[in-house]
Amino acid sequence: MATPKPGPVQINSRNPIPLSSSQETQVRELYYKRVRGYCADEIRDFASCALNRTISATWACRQQRLAMNNCMIAHASQQEQDAAREEWFATRDERRKEREAKAAKRKEQEKFHRAWWGMPPLPEDEEGAGATEGKR
Repeated sequence: MATPKPGPVQINSRNPIPLSSSQETQVRELYYKRVRGYCADEIRDFASCALNRTISATWACRQQRLAMNNCMIAHASQQEQDAAREEWFATRDERRKEREAKAAKRKEQEKFHRAWWGMPPLPEDEEGAGATEGKR
């Protein structure tokens, strides 16, 4: 009797890695941005109708509001959430490079500032320790 071979391990594509709260917020913002992008025309129509109106926008812009809400509901799906999560994971390296470039620029600006004002330069080994202590 042959024993069946176990297949490849299935990873849950919806949540391959647990994300922190701030990362989940970034994914959610990306998801909202995608949905608003699909419904940009309907949102623009509603916004132009509601411009310079207060309470009367409720009944004067009813058709535009319903069209906008229907579009948002149609595109707000689990597949869009999954696509936003995949896009977030795909752009992780870009965000890391941006953070590193920003940190390098900050270091250069601090060096220039210290040289301009005649302050002694920070030793390389203390600079890293001082930066973490200041943030605590």
